[in-house]
Amino acid sequence: MALRFALVIEPAASDDPRPDFGGSFRVIDPSAPALSVGELSTQRGDGIFESIGVVDGHAQETQAHLERLAHSAEICDLPVPHLEQWRQAVEIAAQHAPSQGEGVIKLILSRGVEHGPAPTAWVTVNAAPDNTAARERGIRVVTLDRGYGIDTPASAPWLLLGAKTLSYAVNMAALREAKRRGADDAIFVTSDGFVLEAPTASLILRIDGRFVTPAPNGGILHGTTQLSLFAHLEEQGLATGYETLPIGAMGKADAAWLLSSVRLAAPVTAIDGVEVPVDAELTASFNRYLLSPRD
Repeated sequence: MALRFALVIEPAASDDPRPDFGGSFRVIDPSAPALSVGELSTQRGDGIFESIGVVDGHAQETQAHLERLAHSAEICDLPVPHLEQWRQAVEIAAQHAPSQGEGVIKLILSRGVEHGPAPTAWVTVNAAPDNTAARERGIRVVTLDRGYGIDTPASAPWLLLGAKTLSYAVNMAALREAKRRGADDAIFVTSDGFVLEAPTASLILRIDGRFVTPAPNGGILHGTTQLSLFAHLEEQGLATGYETLPIGAMGKADAAWLLSSVRLAAPVTAIDGVEVPVDAELTASFNRYLLSPRD
């Protein structure tokens, strides 16, 4: 699917006092070459990104995505992004997203050209894929060993676990392996037996009437959609929580979902071939909320 719009950003210093950053943006032809052959995002995956869901022209949870972009930049020793500059870029991009239906805005911040003086940054806009089947019929998942223990992120911060980096080869390989095993998606687990997340989504389990997600202490990327849904559930008086979950906890769940900014809430119908009950009514209510305008 061809890109609809692309915008190059000249990154500003995080303390730049300008109120208007329009002069730091350059619209480019999304179908034309734009990156240098020395660009480290393509050579080494040395950069970070965010994917913002768009509903009827409204960019969802922009602030949460910008804060996570800044968090990833800190982990990766990239210059701190000027959040107001990026917010203005998102506002421009949203004007080029589908005015009806769903779209996706991607924010990319790269270390730039090797030996270059500054990072490179750009924003793209596209229509979102049709996720109706996953939301309504659900997905089957398998568990895959992520190759490290629950304590590894704390002892080896240079692995950049918990940052949303452009180095997605492992995530894509996991999705291919899941499909080879007859599933639609995967859930990463640690080598010492704890639940993490999916390659491109957060995991929520309902256990004894309580909605829980793995605590972000194992290099888990804190999901913006999961955070929003938890706030919504708490407003309804429902219990939520973050826990260090052993693999066996998934067998105690009477419902499970994978959540992401574009696919939204997809109910899990089976884990490693073991069927999981689906609460179709609750899932539909999740997606109605997630499809409503949210800042």
